[in-house]
Order: sequence, then structure tokens, then C-alpha cells
Amino acid sequence: MPTRTKLWEPAPERADGSQMQEFLRRIVDRFGIEPHWEALRTWSIDRREHFWPELLEFAGVEPSAPARSVVSSDDMLAARWFEGMTLNYSRHLLRYDDDRDAILFENEVGTTKRLSHRVLRDEAARCARALANDGVKRGDRVAAYMPNMPETIVAMLAATSRGAVWSSCSPDFGVSGVLDRFGQIDPTVLVVADGYCYGGKRIETLRHVRAILEQLPSVRRVIVVPHLDEQPDCADLGNAVLWRDYLGAADHPAPDLTFTEVPFEHPLFILYSSGTTGVPKCIVHGHGGTLLQHMKELMLHCDLRPDERIFYFTTCGWMMWNWLISSLGVGAAVVLYDGNPGHPDLHRLWQLAERQRVHVFGTSPKFIHACQKSHLRPGSEHDLSALRCLLSTGAPLSAEQFTWVYDEVRRDLQLSSISGGTDLISCFMLGNPILPVYAGEIQCRGLGMDVHAWNDAGRPVTGEKGELVCTAPFPSQPVEFWNDPGQSKYQAAYFEHFTKDGSRHAAPVWRHGDFIEISATGGVVVYGRSDATLNPGGVRIGTAEIYRIVEALPEVLDSIVVGRQKDDDVDICLFVVLRPPAKLTAELTRRIRSCIAAGATKRHVPRHIRAVPAIPHTLSGKKVELAVYQILHGRDVQNRAALANPEALDAFRIIL
Repeated sequence: MPTRTKLWEPAPERADGSQMQEFLRRIVDRFGIEPHWEALRTWSIDRREHFWPELLEFAGVEPSAPARSVVSSDDMLAARWFEGMTLNYSRHLLRYDDDRDAILFENEVGTTKRLSHRVLRDEAARCARALANDGVKRGDRVAAYMPNMPETIVAMLAATSRGAVWSSCSPDFGVSGVLDRFGQIDPTVLVVADGYCYGGKRIETLRHVRAILEQLPSVRRVIVVPHLDEQPDCADLGNAVLWRDYLGAADHPAPDLTFTEVPFEHPLFILYSSGTTGVPKCIVHGHGGTLLQHMKELMLHCDLRPDERIFYFTTCGWMMWNWLISSLGVGAAVVLYDGNPGHPDLHRLWQLAERQRVHVFGTSPKFIHACQKSHLRPGSEHDLSALRCLLSTGAPLSAEQFTWVYDEVRRDLQLSSISGGTDLISCFMLGNPILPVYAGEIQCRGLGMDVHAWNDAGRPVTGEKGELVCTAPFPSQPVEFWNDPGQSKYQAAYFEHFTKDGSRHAAPVWRHGDFIEISATGGVVVYGRSDATLNPGGVRIGTAEIYRIVEALPEVLDSIVVGRQKDDDVDICLFVVLRPPAKLTAELTRRIRSCIAAGATKRHVPRHIRAVPAIPHTLSGKKVELAVYQILHGRDVQNRAALANPEALDAFRIIL
């Protein structure tokens, strides 16, 4: 593995004042471990029966009943966490009752809204009372087809305070995409907005809602949040009521907020796999595991504190929304933005960060790449003096993008590429306020997460590429997949590839589906999805290795690379979207091949390079390599509705 450039190291006083260092001192005092990061990480895995209760106490989570045990088994499929404990996720998020900022919202057209912790708590209480009057009880599903706005958070907190299960889709999902998800879970209540704004357009959604309700007979109540119009037309929406009428008069005192205390693993959220190869899997996450994991990541790995402000660009259809909202449990203010991050230009989110004095700013490599290509200089063009941590996820962040952030955003900055997913509603690898940042590397593996890179023989490797595996239970494993008797789908998703000692009867090991390398420093490099890994001549190549090089070229806006089976080998096929007026000439094709050979190896060089109008992405912005692979092999893409731009697939049918 090449030596990577150190780009940042926290000043001693900054590292010493971090919550990670505070937690380390606590564990040194109580358990006598060595006073350094790697000792803490190892202890958190080897002594998980001590680590997770210590974290529970450190985060100020107060269960209503204690646990009989911490974890019941070393078997990842059989393990049960904190049996006997009862608690409520919303109770922890709504524990503050004061006038400090809780939610700061703005959308693309300039609409703004502020909720204090007290107002948020009161609105959640009003909504919870209305849900109770509608008969919503523990275990019922409440679903939302909503923009990223304060009312969405209020409805989620109200529903989960009653022990109901929350699930959401963003309004850019089409009718079939919503039904593929909500049609599996039978919600009793549906929260919707009348529309949203994106790219300078007003997009009405109530016609979609009507079509959804025709095929969703479980819904007994529809709550309509006015977003485009003060008095939207709710005709033909069944038992519909406007949000303000549902909550009741704001000038009347809010009711007392009560919480349904539930077991640690009681369902809290239902999230969904991307669904690009079939109907999405319904992934169920529990109250305790979600809360505990998010507090660990926000407080320790991000060093988020009360009174700070955190922003992540996300929609309500992506797990980063759930992760972001948990920041309320830290006492921080959540900054929401709804709309196109590039409208009217790419300065929009940096202006938001300046205006709201954001401390922790979350985005994607795609956004950073767009800013880099457009020669933005956010650090000199905006006041980002409050910013101390920048997060990126959704795809691997290249070494060049790391360097751009330090050159053009801020020098004294914890840049944390983070990686995990919907499957665990959290991260396997992420940042660390007491460690340095190296170009192209995620800083560390998360506390309590027994993560390794395994080779094909099921052996851990360092400095070599391998499969991302987790070999021990962790609290935010899915509680279950919805409607999955016998856990057959759950087991097939993660546990059919590796076991602890390689034998068929040994305990199963979580295989995540990412191709990674663990460096000598303990950092992690992600090379892309292992199901999209290229294998020409038997050499495994991560797609991110090629994207890093190709997308650094000024002519290339976006790209996707897949393997096409030919006889007993694989041809690498690269497709590029070019910046107008560039054309894919013989000279540019030669330069692309030359750059890949020089920046990676000759084995990485594509046999075919073609220009396409657009690259297919999921609604959360991820490249859809598997869909292109299927098309190149003459197969149909089973679920085009899961894509943000399904029309992009059409060019691939004829291009080769």
C-alpha cells in the first residue's frame, strides 16, 4: 500500500478536550487499560459487556428498567442486547425543555423556520395526542411521504414516543417506489406534504398520494402538511386532515408528553435497501441499538456537543436523515435544508453553513467533486470559521478530494469520510477527533465494531484488499427484516459467505459487501462494492480506484465502470459523461487510458470507453453499477423505480 500524506492532526489541546479523550480517560481510570486509542478500540470489542453499558451512562441515556444482561451470545444471528431493559428513543431526543435552538430549517425558495427544544417538545406532544385519539398504538406503522422539514421530525418523534414504528420516503419517489416500500409494511397513518421545491420548480405531489392510497388500504388517516399552498386541495384523500388542525390550536397549552417504554430491541424505524435488483428489503432497527450507536458516533467520533449546530444534506428516504435527527439527543441544533444543493449554484450549502454557523457539515463525494470541478473556494468565499468537522459518505472519498477540502475549505478541520449503511443505520468506519487524517483514508474503525478486511480464504489482512466483515455482534444490527419468517432473507443478506473458523457449522460472520483495505495506521480505504469489483485476469480491482483517476480529468463530469463477461475473462467497460463542449476523441480516449495505467496499473485500463448522456444513480446519489452490468449482459433491470434517473439506463442498451 502506498504511503499516504498526512493532511491534518488535532492540536494537543483540541484532542485533549474532546469527548473521545474524556471517554478514554474514564475507561483508563475504571478498567486500567493503556491510555491510547488502539487500546480503547481493542477493549471496546474484547470487553463489550463493559463497553456498551459505559457508553450508555456516558451518553446520559436513562432506561426506565435495567437490563438483566448486556448481550446474550457471541453468535451474530442469535445475539440479543440488553434483555429486560426498557426505554424510548424519543424520550432521549426530547429530554431538553428550553429555548435553545433545536431545529433550523430553510428550503430552496428561502422559507425558514426555527423550533426551540421547548416548542419541538410541545408540538410532538400535540401530535402524539392526536395519534392516540386515532388509535395509534405500540407496533403500528406510521409512514411519511415528506420533504426534509420540521414537521417530518415532529411526526416521527410523536409516533415513536407511542411505540409506533416510523418509516419514510422522500417526495421524489414515484408511486411505484413508495408502494414497493410502504405496501410491505401496512401503515395505519400516512403523513404527506402537498409538494416540494427542487431546481427552481414547484412539484405537486398530492396526485401521487391519491394513487398511493388506492393501493394502500391499511391507511386509516392521512395528515397533510401545507408546503406549497396554505390550503391544499385534500379532496379524494380519504380521512384527511391538515397538519395545523390535527395538532390543534397552538394557543392552547400543550398536553403532557408521555412515552411508551419498550424493550431495547423493539422496532423503531423501518428502512429500505436500494431495491435496484428487486423489491426493497424492509430493514427493521430497534430503539436501543439505534440510540446507543448514534450517541457513540455523534458524541465520540464527531465530538458533537450541546449548543453546536450540525447539518447533513439528506432526504427523508436515506438513513442519514435518521442519523442526523439523533443529534437532538446530544442537545445540538439540527440544521435542515430541502431542495437542490446546486440551485441556483454550488455556493448554496456553503452559504447555509456560513449563515447558520454550522460546526459539523455533512455532504457527499459527489457534491465535493462538483465543487472541485467548478473551482469553488468555499473557505475564502464564505465565513466558515465555525466549521470544525466535515463529514462525507455515500461513496469513497478520493485522496484528491481530501486534498481539495484542506486546500479550499479549511486547514484546521477534522475531515471524516464515514462508511456503513442502511443495514446498520450507522457506521463501521468513521472519524476520530484524536487521530490524524491521511489523504484517501477513513480515520478509524468504530468503537465496539469488530471490523476486518478478509481475503477469500477468510483470513484477516492488513495492507491488502479484502472483504469488509464484522466478526462480533453489535447493538444496531437489524432487529429483523419485515415479514421474514425464519430470518431466511436476513441470513442470506449478510451471513452466507463467511464463518468464524471457515467451517460450515461455525458462527456466521457479517459480510457487508464492501471491498476495503486496512492500512498500517489503522485507517481504512474503501474501493467500492465488492459485488461490483472487477476481476480481469483474476486480479480484483475496486471501481473507486478507476473513478478517482478518471473523474480528476477536467473533461469528465461523471463516470461508471463495470465488467462484461467475455469467454472466461472480464472486459472492463468505462462510460463517461463529458463536460460540454468536450468530445470523446481518440486523443481523449488515449489520455484516459494513459492516466489510468499511470495512476493505477495496466490491468485497470478499460478495454471499452464510451460517452453516455448520464450515469444512473439511486435516489441517495450512489452510482448503480449492478444495473449497468445487468444491461450489458442482456438482462432487464427489475426495479427502475428505485433510480433517480432511470432513463439514463437506455443509452447502455445499444452503446456496446
